[in-house]
Amino acid sequence: MRRAEGDGVGPPITVPGVLHPVGPLPAAVYWRRRLVVLALVAALVGGLVWLAVALLDRRGTAGGEAAAQTTAGPTELPALDRVVPSVAAVRTPAAPSVPVAAPSAPPAPSQVAGEPCTDEVLAIEVRTPGAVPVGSKPTFELLLANTADVPCVRALDKELQELVLVDAAGARVWGSNDCFPESSDDPRTLAPGELVAIPVVWGGLTSEPTCTAERTTPPPGAYAVRGRLDTKVSADAPLTLQ
Repeated sequence: MRRAEGDGVGPPITVPGVLHPVGPLPAAVYWRRRLVVLALVAALVGGLVWLAVALLDRRGTAGGEAAAQTTAGPTELPALDRVVPSVAAVRTPAAPSVPVAAPSAPPAPSQVAGEPCTDEVLAIEVRTPGAVPVGSKPTFELLLANTADVPCVRALDKELQELVLVDAAGARVWGSNDCFPESSDDPRTLAPGELVAIPVVWGGLTSEPTCTAERTTPPPGAYAVRGRLDTKVSADAPLTLQ
């Protein structure tokens, strides 16, 4: 439907019409319309440019943060570091201001020079051939030594000396004083470190303290010889009967 002339409304606005204003209105009206359109176009272009720049800036910021995180590494401590403290965080106890004295060795047994040798300073040992035939007559040695740094006196009376043979179960088999007891009076002054060896011969048969039981030959096997000087007893020395 066409508009009637003189109704006060001009023809529709178009881009060609704005660029080339024609019509009954003054030219200034058409130039204002032209400026409004240009302003809208400029605003639209500016908005698009701003949006593109914002997107690019956001991508650049995200990439920089990712690169920084990759370079610097995670700031949060790993689980192990949260559980196990570092060496620097562990405090070691400080050294005591007063030095602690080392435990001293037990004092050596005292021995008065010229007095009877105590059991503490008397060393006793038995020496055997190690292995002998069944029924033979081996010679054992009872070894005595003064371990004190001063001379002392010890009674070496024969009735105080004794060797005992025991079997693997610990049963008594023979004793040197069972059947042929001897006696003597032999106080001996032992110099510091002096060693005395007393030989004792075994006849190869069993015996008991009263020497009334039948004496027999012990069977082959493992045995031990134990020495004694009065109240001082030696360790067992092995002996094998073959």
